[in-house]
Amino acid sequence: MHADDVWQAIDTQRLRVADLLEKLTDDEWRTPSLCDGWTVRDVAAHLTLQQTGLGGALRMVARSPGGMKRVIHRSACLRAAMPTEQMIAEIRGMVGSRKHNAGVTCQETLIDILVHGLDIAIPLQKPLAVSPEAAAVAADRVWSVAFPSFGYPFFPRKRLRGLRLTASDTEWAVGEGAPVDGPMDAILLLLTGRLAALPRLSGEGTHALRARLTPAQKP
Repeated sequence: MHADDVWQAIDTQRLRVADLLEKLTDDEWRTPSLCDGWTVRDVAAHLTLQQTGLGGALRMVARSPGGMKRVIHRSACLRAAMPTEQMIAEIRGMVGSRKHNAGVTCQETLIDILVHGLDIAIPLQKPLAVSPEAAAVAADRVWSVAFPSFGYPFFPRKRLRGLRLTASDTEWAVGEGAPVDGPMDAILLLLTGRLAALPRLSGEGTHALRARLTPAQKP
């Protein structure tokens, strides 16, 4: 994908997530997401922070000392106090903009909206369409990371060594070894450490995969 296509995919997914959020009940907003310790509301609030500039990032750090993980979670919790309608409007309001968080690229923005959208939808058992082609671009970016970091703590190239991952709905494959097959969005969730992907994967390598990741590092 060229940058224009990536931004189009981001816009499409933001609209899909906003549409999903508009239909949630109060209880559903309080449901635990796939992110350990985060509710659906916390994750949605985090998605309103996809355009934080350097100054805003520094203010977030100053408000929540104690490491980047704490900064991100605390900032999302603070944003979660805003009215639901405002939160949804802010996600919609980013459509058409090419602004992204300081220090990242549009690919990280794509990963964020695709993965966190599913972090919301899956525990609620709500459908959320994900473009296989967009998920493949996001997966390539996650797979390319050469070392673990806060943004990519799962480090799939190490954790999934000895497995061949192949998408069933687009042309995408990485790794060498026992086959693991499944939809591209499920593979993206796997690459980012979400064990909710496991029931949607198949192939000879899934037995080793389950043994290796259960229990596993939580995202």
